[in-house]
Amino acid sequence: MDTGTHIAMGIAISGLAMADPVVASHSATMGPVFAGIMLGSLAPDTDTVLKLRNNAVYIRNHRGMTHSIPAVLLWPIIISIVLSLFVPEANFIHLWAWTFLAVFIHVFVDIFNSYGTQALRPFSQKWVALSVINTFDPIYFGLHVLAIASWVLGTPPVQTMAVLYGVIFLYYLLRFAVHAAVKRAVYNTIPAATEVYIAPTMRFFQWRIAASTETDHYVGRAYGRSVNIYDRFDRKPLPKSPYVEAAMTDRNIAAFVSFSPIYRWEISQVDVLTEVRLIDLRYRSKTFYPFVAVAHVDEDFNVVNSYTGWIFSEDKLRKKLNFIQES
Repeated sequence: MDTGTHIAMGIAISGLAMADPVVASHSATMGPVFAGIMLGSLAPDTDTVLKLRNNAVYIRNHRGMTHSIPAVLLWPIIISIVLSLFVPEANFIHLWAWTFLAVFIHVFVDIFNSYGTQALRPFSQKWVALSVINTFDPIYFGLHVLAIASWVLGTPPVQTMAVLYGVIFLYYLLRFAVHAAVKRAVYNTIPAATEVYIAPTMRFFQWRIAASTETDHYVGRAYGRSVNIYDRFDRKPLPKSPYVEAAMTDRNIAAFVSFSPIYRWEISQVDVLTEVRLIDLRYRSKTFYPFVAVAHVDEDFNVVNSYTGWIFSEDKLRKKLNFIQES
């Protein structure tokens, strides 16, 4: 989920923590527990700083190790030890338990996005992405804001947050039901589909669709059970050539391939360079596909510049590549 939603979730969990008599009756524990919950709700996303290095590192590692099983176990211990240094009289076990819950819920809810997490590491490198809740879901966020506002206005925090999580549980069941209905509609529309990717949007009834058959890629949107196909592309394997082989060893191209399950390719000439471009089909925006990886290969089969990330115009892409080459 986005940072704002994780903060709202942390506040909601803090309200739920008042059910713990040790937290509710011991002020020296209550403050650190609330702090631990808020830090635990945000800690797994500290890997966002990897974006300062480059997009390839960020794409390969965001929601990776920091969302893994060892991290879920280590974050609460680290946070609890640090907070205990400031408030040594706080009950460490209760501080650790509520911080652990905050970290666990952060990682758990992230698997329901289309981006997903590597929550099963180190046992599996697979990305777990159930694609039923958008990274920012207005209904999900709005329910939290409503519950928090109700708490501020005087309703009992434990009962308020218990109702909140009961409603959210039902909301998830509804999203799974809608997701399944959309998937059936896609298979009815494209009977020969061998792969189907369905991703939520901020609108409840609208879903992004990318599907593949043995010979074609299809891209569209679903509005309820109505499926509209916008684009069709021939599904062809990457050609075997030294230019392509060189491009595929580039870190930006490799990061893109590790992340994107469905993409098409284009090969063209840019001055004296050969451009290899991979285009993710899951993120169509109007008529543009903004998530790409591009590598320019010279006549000696060296990658002279490359880029992966979100680009919404060719001009911006050219500027990025020219800047990389000049640097």
